[in-house]
Amino acid sequence: MSALAGIRALTRLGARRDRIMLPAWIYVIAIVMIGTGDSFKGLYKTVASRESIAADIGRSASNLALGGPLYGDSIGALTVYKIGAGGALSAALMSIFIVIRHTRADEETGRLDLIGSTAVGRQASLAVGVILAAVANCVLALLIFAGLAAVGLPAGGSAALGLAIGASGLVFAAVAAAAAQLSATARGARGIAIALMVAAYLVMSGGAAARGGGASWLLWASPVGWVTQVRAYTGDRWLVLLLMVAATAVVLAVAAVLAATRDLGAGLVPERPGPPRAARWLGSPLALAWRVQRAGLVGWVVGGLFYGAVFGSIASSIGSLLGSGTGLKNAITRLGGQSSVTDAYLAATMTIMGLVAAAYAVSAVLRLRSDETAERAEPLLATGSGRLSWAASQLILAAGGAALVLAAVGLGSGLSYGARVHDVGGQLPRLLGAALAQLPAVLVITAIAVALFGLLPRSCVAAGWTVLGLAAVIALFGPTLQIAQAVQDISPFTDSPKLPGGTVSAEPLVLLAVVAVALALAGLAGLRRRDIG
Repeated sequence: MSALAGIRALTRLGARRDRIMLPAWIYVIAIVMIGTGDSFKGLYKTVASRESIAADIGRSASNLALGGPLYGDSIGALTVYKIGAGGALSAALMSIFIVIRHTRADEETGRLDLIGSTAVGRQASLAVGVILAAVANCVLALLIFAGLAAVGLPAGGSAALGLAIGASGLVFAAVAAAAAQLSATARGARGIAIALMVAAYLVMSGGAAARGGGASWLLWASPVGWVTQVRAYTGDRWLVLLLMVAATAVVLAVAAVLAATRDLGAGLVPERPGPPRAARWLGSPLALAWRVQRAGLVGWVVGGLFYGAVFGSIASSIGSLLGSGTGLKNAITRLGGQSSVTDAYLAATMTIMGLVAAAYAVSAVLRLRSDETAERAEPLLATGSGRLSWAASQLILAAGGAALVLAAVGLGSGLSYGARVHDVGGQLPRLLGAALAQLPAVLVITAIAVALFGLLPRSCVAAGWTVLGLAAVIALFGPTLQIAQAVQDISPFTDSPKLPGGTVSAEPLVLLAVVAVALALAGLAGLRRRDIG
């Protein structure tokens, strides 16, 4: 039987499974990129305004490290700087999740055992994951090209940018295919692929920050850097796309060879056996939860520290970066709730990072459901540990971990912004408090996930992430679009103090804390009464 036997039927099945997820990914990425290009046309209408903002960006190594190198001062060049690297990372994430979902995740849950018992070849599932990722990236590239050209940007540059974003997604689809052969778990495979993606971004940042110096060659050592080297709207280097296609083909070939040489259900990287006897401190569910999730939490904290430092370094020059246009300034001041552009920018940043911390907390809580469905909870509950202590351990870890992520954001932004304005002693506690002020709202989102797990376990995963997504949309777009206050009040982040620069009222914070406690208790009560599994 051919190694690709049954690929058509399996591809149709995969497309049906992803019929909601894939359009959502493609729509969000495309609309953000198209909207950015369209908004820049209104913000920078004159040549002088574009030259001024380009000069301001080019003077700061931290600005270039965040967005990548800037080639030229046209609307298209500014658009590539603003969302080129971000679009590449978004396409990479989409591709990683697609490929891992149809390979290692299906293998881990046993679905590939059932599929493999039919007339399906050994490499068919790997091919299906790559095909779906390729189709998604092709559609994304087409939408970016058509949308940016429709809003008035040059067609050639729009095509180059769309193809560069799509090609970067293909590179990381191949990376995910190889990662799926290395780790025995979907979580491990995603971790490997995402770690390589982050490394690629950091390498690009180093090359961009060099500003043409000796380290600028790093731009050619990263798939994210290749997107910037296409130089869409500023020369359109089409041959760089061939480099991305060649890299995809090489990594896919390696993945196919690895898949053919390993056992089904096993990874090429052997799992390290644990010690014969557990440490004494592992005698509780909380200790076990910490042992399992500590590596992931460290990654979230380091990421919070990094992005806090980046956003803080930009804050001192945010006024000049926004230029003379009032549209974006007004949007930031509405989102940040301040008249001062710098304080509004920092407050808006804290809201965004609060949503990031909430994402960590939701993922930590929903680990309860994955342990339940994978039958890892039953052996634990068969010991002296009860349901409430099991669930409470993950809740404590989620809340404490979210607090650590926010503290890392405040620490990074306080140190970098304080260094820029020569006031580290004053700005560090100020921004640390501003970050931690988001914690009550984060706890409400966390408690909602706990309530869903206890009361509606079958739909808790989808509903938990939907609640977070709804809160994010309202928090980010409600003030700028001036949505009705009653709608904005749905998001707990609406009641968070707009710090730094704003006032702090105890009443909304106490209310958020009470709501969080009530929801968490309701979820724990529901878990106590329902069947496990």
